Amino acid sequence: MATTVSLSISLDTQPHHRRRHQPHHLCNTTIHFSSHQSPFFTPKHRHPQHPSIKFPKHPHHNFTLSLSPSSSTSTSSSTLQNPLRTGRFLTNEELEKLENLEKYNYHQELQSGLLLVRVMREEEMDMTVTLLAESFAESMMMAKGYVKLLEFLVRNYLIERRAMMPHSATLLGIYRENGEEDFELAGTVEVCFDKRGANTNPPTPTPPKNSPYICNMAVRRPLRRRGIGWHLLKAGEELISQMSSSREVYLHCRVIDEAPFNMYTKAGYSIVKTDSLLTLLTFQRRRHLMRKEFPIPNYASEMDNPDE
Repeated sequence: MATTVSLSISLDTQPHHRRRHQPHHLCNTTIHFSSHQSPFFTPKHRHPQHPSIKFPKHPHHNFTLSLSPSSSTSTSSSTLQNPLRTGRFLTNEELEKLENLEKYNYHQELQSGLLLVRVMREEEMDMTVTLLAESFAESMMMAKGYVKLLEFLVRNYLIERRAMMPHSATLLGIYRENGEEDFELAGTVEVCFDKRGANTNPPTPTPPKNSPYICNMAVRRPLRRRGIGWHLLKAGEELISQMSSSREVYLHCRVIDEAPFNMYTKAGYSIVKTDSLLTLLTFQRRRHLMRKEFPIPNYASEMDNPDE
Protein backbone atom coordinates (compact mmCIF):
# COMPACT_ATOMS: atom_id res chain seq x y z
CA MET A 1 0.00 0.00 0.00
CA ALA A 2 1.21 3.47 -0.82
CA THR A 3 2.34 5.52 2.13
CA THR A 4 0.73 8.70 0.87
CA VAL A 5 -2.91 9.38 0.03
CA SER A 6 -4.12 12.72 -1.24
CA LEU A 7 -7.33 14.13 -2.64
CA SER A 8 -9.46 17.22 -2.92
CA ILE A 9 -12.87 17.57 -1.31
CA SER A 10 -15.69 19.76 -2.57
CA LEU A 11 -16.56 22.25 0.13
CA ASP A 12 -19.24 24.68 1.06
CA THR A 13 -18.90 27.69 -1.17
CA GLN A 14 -21.39 30.18 0.25
CA PRO A 15 -19.45 33.28 1.42
CA HIS A 16 -22.51 35.25 2.45
CA HIS A 17 -23.89 35.85 5.96
CA ARG A 18 -23.34 38.45 8.61
CA ARG A 19 -19.87 38.67 10.06
CA ARG A 20 -18.88 39.40 13.64
CA HIS A 21 -15.19 39.04 12.98
CA GLN A 22 -12.75 40.60 10.56
CA PRO A 23 -10.30 37.80 9.71
CA HIS A 24 -8.34 36.91 6.66
CA HIS A 25 -9.33 33.42 5.54
CA LEU A 26 -8.59 30.46 3.42
CA CYS A 27 -10.05 27.05 2.76
CA ASN A 28 -7.97 24.24 1.47
CA THR A 29 -9.45 21.26 -0.22
CA THR A 30 -6.52 18.88 -0.32
CA ILE A 31 -6.44 16.00 2.13
CA HIS A 32 -2.95 14.60 2.46
CA PHE A 33 -1.90 11.72 4.66
CA SER A 34 1.79 10.91 4.99
CA SER A 35 3.24 8.16 7.13
CA HIS A 36 6.55 10.00 7.44
CA GLN A 37 5.45 13.29 8.89
CA SER A 38 4.73 13.89 11.49
CA PRO A 39 -8.21 28.91 24.10
CA PHE A 40 -10.54 28.70 24.36
CA PHE A 41 -13.67 30.57 23.46
CA THR A 42 -15.79 31.80 26.35
CA PRO A 43 -19.40 32.02 25.15
CA LYS A 44 -21.26 35.29 25.60
CA HIS A 45 -24.35 35.59 27.76
CA ARG A 46 -26.68 34.41 25.00
CA HIS A 47 -25.00 31.00 25.02
CA PRO A 48 -25.06 28.35 27.76
CA GLN A 49 -22.32 28.97 30.29
CA HIS A 50 -20.58 25.66 29.58
CA PRO A 51 -22.19 24.25 26.43
CA SER A 52 -21.27 20.74 25.36
CA ILE A 53 -20.37 19.91 21.80
CA LYS A 54 -21.81 16.65 20.59
CA PHE A 55 -20.65 14.75 17.55
CA PRO A 56 -23.72 13.72 15.52
CA LYS A 57 -25.07 10.24 16.12
CA HIS A 58 -22.87 7.67 14.44
CA PRO A 59 -23.10 3.86 14.45
CA HIS A 60 -19.55 3.51 15.75
CA HIS A 61 -18.76 6.69 17.64
CA ASN A 62 -20.33 8.88 20.28
CA PHE A 63 -18.24 11.85 21.35
CA THR A 64 -18.89 14.87 23.52
CA LEU A 65 -16.73 17.97 23.93
CA SER A 66 -16.85 20.86 26.32
CA LEU A 67 -16.55 24.51 25.42
CA SER A 68 -15.77 25.52 28.99
CA PRO A 69 -12.32 27.11 29.24
CA SER A 70 -9.58 25.26 31.09
CA SER A 71 -8.41 26.68 34.40
CA SER A 72 -5.56 28.98 33.48
CA THR A 73 -2.19 29.43 35.15
CA SER A 74 0.67 31.79 34.52
CA THR A 75 3.28 29.14 33.74
CA SER A 76 4.23 28.10 30.25
CA SER A 77 4.48 24.44 31.28
CA SER A 78 0.80 24.33 32.14
CA THR A 79 -0.02 25.47 28.64
CA LEU A 80 1.64 22.35 27.29
CA GLN A 81 -0.43 20.08 29.49
CA ASN A 82 -3.82 21.69 29.13
CA PRO A 83 -5.20 21.78 26.59
CA LEU A 84 -2.50 21.66 23.86
CA ARG A 85 0.31 19.13 24.18
CA THR A 86 2.94 18.32 21.57
CA GLY A 87 4.97 15.58 23.25
CA ARG A 88 8.32 17.20 22.47
CA PHE A 89 10.63 19.88 23.89
CA LEU A 90 9.72 23.41 22.85
CA THR A 91 11.82 26.55 22.81
CA ASN A 92 10.61 29.70 24.54
CA GLU A 93 9.54 31.11 21.17
CA GLU A 94 7.59 27.95 20.40
CA LEU A 95 5.95 28.06 23.83
CA GLU A 96 4.77 31.60 23.15
CA LYS A 97 3.36 30.58 19.78
CA LEU A 98 1.65 27.58 21.35
CA GLU A 99 -0.04 29.90 23.84
CA ASN A 100 -1.27 32.00 20.92
CA LEU A 101 -2.75 28.88 19.32
CA GLU A 102 -4.47 28.00 22.58
CA LYS A 103 -6.06 31.45 22.81
CA TYR A 104 -7.13 31.65 19.18
CA ASN A 105 -10.84 31.73 18.45
CA TYR A 106 -13.00 32.86 15.55
CA HIS A 107 -16.76 33.17 15.78
CA GLN A 108 -19.33 33.92 13.12
CA GLU A 109 -23.08 34.23 13.30
CA LEU A 110 -24.58 32.58 10.22
CA GLN A 111 -28.17 32.74 9.04
CA SER A 112 -28.76 29.22 10.33
CA GLY A 113 -26.71 29.26 13.53
CA LEU A 114 -23.45 30.10 15.30
CA LEU A 115 -20.02 28.89 14.14
CA LEU A 116 -16.94 28.79 16.39
CA VAL A 117 -13.46 27.92 15.08
CA ARG A 118 -10.55 26.99 17.35
CA VAL A 119 -7.57 24.64 17.55
CA MET A 120 -8.29 20.92 17.97
CA ARG A 121 -7.59 19.47 21.43
CA GLU A 122 -6.11 16.03 21.94
CA GLU A 123 -9.38 14.58 23.25
CA GLU A 124 -11.14 15.78 20.08
CA MET A 125 -8.94 13.76 17.75
CA ASP A 126 -11.28 10.76 17.43
CA MET A 127 -14.19 12.80 16.11
CA THR A 128 -11.88 14.66 13.73
CA VAL A 129 -10.51 11.34 12.46
CA THR A 130 -14.06 10.13 11.77
CA LEU A 131 -14.98 13.30 9.90
CA LEU A 132 -11.89 13.24 7.67
CA ALA A 133 -12.08 9.50 6.96
CA GLU A 134 -15.74 9.64 5.98
CA SER A 135 -15.17 12.74 3.83
CA PHE A 136 -12.26 11.02 2.12
CA ALA A 137 -14.30 7.89 1.41
CA GLU A 138 -17.18 9.97 0.06
CA SER A 139 -14.97 12.03 -2.24
CA MET A 140 -13.26 8.95 -3.66
CA MET A 141 -16.52 6.95 -3.84
CA MET A 142 -14.97 4.22 -1.72
CA ALA A 143 -16.94 1.43 -0.05
CA LYS A 144 -17.87 1.98 3.60
CA GLY A 145 -15.73 -0.99 4.52
CA TYR A 146 -12.64 1.10 3.83
CA VAL A 147 -13.56 3.77 6.39
CA LYS A 148 -11.93 1.86 9.25
CA LEU A 149 -8.66 1.58 7.33
CA LEU A 150 -8.84 5.27 6.48
CA GLU A 151 -9.44 6.10 10.13
CA PHE A 152 -6.26 4.24 11.05
CA LEU A 153 -4.23 6.20 8.47
CA VAL A 154 -5.81 9.53 9.38
CA ARG A 155 -5.28 8.99 13.12
CA ASN A 156 -1.56 8.32 12.62
CA TYR A 157 -1.33 11.39 10.43
CA LEU A 158 -3.07 13.67 12.96
CA ILE A 159 -0.88 12.39 15.80
CA GLU A 160 2.22 13.25 13.77
CA ARG A 161 0.83 16.65 12.79
CA ARG A 162 -0.03 17.53 16.41
CA ALA A 163 3.62 16.97 17.27
CA MET A 164 4.47 19.73 14.77
CA MET A 165 2.63 22.45 16.71
CA PRO A 166 3.11 25.39 16.82
CA HIS A 167 4.42 25.18 13.25
CA SER A 168 1.09 23.80 12.08
CA ALA A 169 -2.38 23.40 13.57
CA THR A 170 -5.66 21.60 12.97
CA LEU A 171 -8.72 23.81 13.39
CA LEU A 172 -12.23 22.64 14.23
CA GLY A 173 -15.45 24.34 13.22
CA ILE A 174 -18.03 23.95 16.01
CA TYR A 175 -21.62 24.76 15.07
CA ARG A 176 -24.90 25.36 16.91
CA GLU A 177 -28.16 25.43 14.99
CA ASN A 178 -30.60 28.24 15.73
CA GLY A 179 -32.96 27.14 18.49
CA GLU A 180 -30.66 24.35 19.68
CA GLU A 181 -28.58 24.25 22.88
CA ASP A 182 -25.83 21.82 21.91
CA PHE A 183 -22.86 22.47 19.66
CA GLU A 184 -21.62 19.87 17.18
CA LEU A 185 -18.53 19.32 15.08
CA ALA A 186 -19.17 20.86 11.66
CA GLY A 187 -15.82 20.84 9.88
CA THR A 188 -12.05 20.95 10.07
CA VAL A 189 -9.09 22.49 8.26
CA GLU A 190 -5.31 22.24 8.67
CA VAL A 191 -2.90 25.16 8.41
CA CYS A 192 0.90 25.06 8.11
CA PHE A 193 2.77 28.22 9.07
CA ASP A 194 6.38 27.61 8.02
CA LYS A 195 8.95 25.13 6.70
CA ARG A 196 9.07 23.14 9.95
CA GLY A 197 5.33 22.56 9.75
CA ALA A 198 5.28 21.63 6.06
CA ASN A 199 4.29 18.16 4.88
CA THR A 200 7.21 15.94 3.93
CA ASN A 201 5.50 14.71 0.76
CA PRO A 202 2.92 17.31 -0.31
CA PRO A 203 0.63 16.83 -3.31
CA THR A 204 1.70 18.16 -6.69
CA PRO A 205 2.24 20.80 -7.92
CA THR A 206 4.57 21.24 -4.96
CA PRO A 207 4.05 24.41 -2.89
CA PRO A 208 7.03 26.29 -1.39
CA LYS A 209 7.89 24.64 1.93
CA ASN A 210 8.72 27.96 3.60
CA SER A 211 5.29 29.46 2.82
CA PRO A 212 2.04 28.95 4.74
CA TYR A 213 -0.24 26.27 3.32
CA ILE A 214 -3.86 25.27 3.92
CA CYS A 215 -5.12 21.72 3.45
CA ASN A 216 -7.36 18.91 4.64
CA MET A 217 -10.62 20.81 4.81
CA ALA A 218 -13.85 18.90 5.27
CA VAL A 219 -17.40 19.92 6.19
CA ARG A 220 -20.03 17.41 7.33
CA ARG A 221 -22.55 16.68 4.60
CA PRO A 222 -25.69 17.78 6.54
CA LEU A 223 -24.08 21.16 7.28
CA ARG A 224 -22.78 22.07 3.84
CA ARG A 225 -23.91 25.11 1.84
CA ARG A 226 -24.28 27.24 4.96
CA GLY A 227 -21.06 29.23 4.67
CA ILE A 228 -19.09 26.99 7.04
CA GLY A 229 -16.42 26.10 4.48
CA TRP A 230 -15.93 29.76 3.63
CA HIS A 231 -15.43 30.72 7.27
CA LEU A 232 -13.07 27.82 7.93
CA LEU A 233 -11.01 29.29 5.11
CA LYS A 234 -11.23 32.77 6.62
CA ALA A 235 -10.25 31.50 10.06
CA GLY A 236 -7.24 29.69 8.59
CA GLU A 237 -6.09 32.83 6.82
CA GLU A 238 -6.52 34.92 9.93
CA LEU A 239 -4.52 32.51 12.06
CA ILE A 240 -1.75 32.42 9.44
CA SER A 241 -1.56 36.21 9.49
CA GLN A 242 -1.07 36.04 13.28
CA MET A 243 1.44 33.18 13.33
CA SER A 244 3.57 33.93 10.27
CA SER A 245 5.29 36.98 8.80
CA SER A 246 4.79 35.62 5.28
CA ARG A 247 2.48 37.64 3.07
CA GLU A 248 1.40 34.71 0.89
CA VAL A 249 -0.44 31.43 1.34
CA TYR A 250 -0.92 28.38 -0.88
CA LEU A 251 -3.54 25.66 -1.31
CA HIS A 252 -4.51 22.95 -3.78
CA CYS A 253 -7.78 22.56 -5.67
CA ARG A 254 -8.69 19.66 -7.94
CA VAL A 255 -9.27 20.69 -11.54
CA ILE A 256 -12.69 18.98 -11.54
CA ASP A 257 -13.90 20.84 -8.43
CA GLU A 258 -15.57 23.87 -9.97
CA ALA A 259 -17.41 25.13 -6.89
CA PRO A 260 -14.36 25.22 -4.58
CA PHE A 261 -12.32 26.76 -7.38
CA ASN A 262 -14.86 29.57 -7.72
CA MET A 263 -14.78 30.11 -3.95
CA TYR A 264 -11.00 30.35 -3.89
CA THR A 265 -11.02 32.72 -6.83
CA LYS A 266 -13.55 34.92 -5.05
CA ALA A 267 -11.37 34.82 -1.92
CA GLY A 268 -8.41 36.17 -3.91
CA TYR A 269 -6.51 33.04 -4.99
CA SER A 270 -5.03 32.60 -8.43
CA ILE A 271 -3.52 29.59 -10.21
CA VAL A 272 0.25 29.25 -9.96
CA LYS A 273 0.65 25.89 -11.67
CA THR A 274 -1.48 22.93 -12.79
CA ASP A 275 -0.63 19.23 -12.90
CA SER A 276 0.15 17.88 -16.36
CA LEU A 277 -2.09 15.33 -18.08
CA LEU A 278 0.51 12.69 -17.21
CA THR A 279 -0.78 12.87 -13.63
CA LEU A 280 -3.81 10.88 -14.76
CA LEU A 281 -1.51 7.93 -15.46
CA THR A 282 -0.84 7.70 -11.71
CA PHE A 283 -4.61 7.41 -11.03
CA GLN A 284 -4.60 10.82 -9.34
CA ARG A 285 -6.84 13.78 -10.10
CA ARG A 286 -5.11 16.79 -11.60
CA ARG A 287 -4.78 19.75 -9.22
CA HIS A 288 -4.24 23.46 -9.37
CA LEU A 289 -1.71 24.99 -7.00
CA MET A 290 -3.24 28.32 -5.99
CA ARG A 291 -1.73 31.30 -4.23
CA LYS A 292 -3.03 34.35 -2.41
CA GLU A 293 -1.04 37.39 -1.33
CA PHE A 294 -2.13 39.13 1.84
CA PRO A 295 -2.32 42.93 1.69
CA ILE A 296 0.40 44.82 3.53
CA PRO A 297 -1.04 46.28 6.77
CA ASN A 298 -1.57 50.01 6.52
CA TYR A 299 0.09 51.01 9.78
CA ALA A 300 0.24 54.66 8.73
CA SER A 301 -3.53 54.74 8.33
CA GLU A 302 -4.01 53.11 11.73
CA MET A 303 -1.76 55.72 13.33
CA ASP A 304 -3.75 58.51 11.70
CA ASN A 305 -7.09 57.06 12.83
CA PRO A 306 -6.46 55.29 16.15
CA ASP A 307 -10.11 55.45 17.25
CA GLU A 308 -11.65 53.92 14.16
